[in-house]
Amino acid sequence: GRNAPTLLIGWTHYHPRVLCGASSFPRLYALEGGWSAAAMAPSRNGMILKPHFHKDWQRRVATWFNQPARKIRRRKARQAKARRIAPRPASGPLRPVVRCPTVRYHTKVRAGQGFSLEELRVAGIHKKVARTIGISVDPRRRNKCTESLQTNVQRLKEYRSKLILFPRKPSAPKKGDSSAEELKLAAQLTGPVMPIRSVYKKEKARVITEEENFKAFASLRMARANARLFGIRAKRAKEAAEQDVEKKK
Repeated sequence: GRNAPTLLIGWTHYHPRVLCGASSFPRLYALEGGWSAAAMAPSRNGMILKPHFHKDWQRRVATWFNQPARKIRRRKARQAKARRIAPRPASGPLRPVVRCPTVRYHTKVRAGQGFSLEELRVAGIHKKVARTIGISVDPRRRNKCTESLQTNVQRLKEYRSKLILFPRKPSAPKKGDSSAEELKLAAQLTGPVMPIRSVYKKEKARVITEEENFKAFASLRMARANARLFGIRAKRAKEAAEQDVEKKK
């Protein structure tokens, strides 16, 4: 009738005459905070969103309007530093070649903090002299393999051979200083000093022959057995050798 009550489902009002047909009745589902007449249910086992917009967040929005000016300021600072330290390299001192930490990244090389004291000693450069000729020093570093030691020692020797060393007093050059002809050829290096590049060996394509007969499971079990029985076999071999010595006596 005209005075029929109106049903409230979620936040939508429906008249009883509209709800007669089954197709027109909305599907309900439960949400945190009450019932809703919206369509689809949330997907997967995700977190139920509960935003906390109680702060006056519009006054705390971080803007980056100073980014272009900072870019110009950094460029001017680099140029001023290059003029100040000229004719030294603009990118700073020489850095060692180090491996990235963890198993995930240890196949890559990058520039480290400084050369270790052992590397400087093998290269024949004193640690106090190294800092004065553009070589970074890190006394905390330890060489854990011969390969890294030899790589950085060779890097130091190559840098030393290319170095043009200005005398402190032009009128009285000392041993190790560059000649006057070399000083005329000196120019400031703007790029990185002896850049580090990762070398990857590309394998050529070949016909798969050996892999077809390889049995992975049997190889793993055999390696496991050899590792487990290593001590027992060594003990038996030692006892057999001792018995042979006793028999010869």
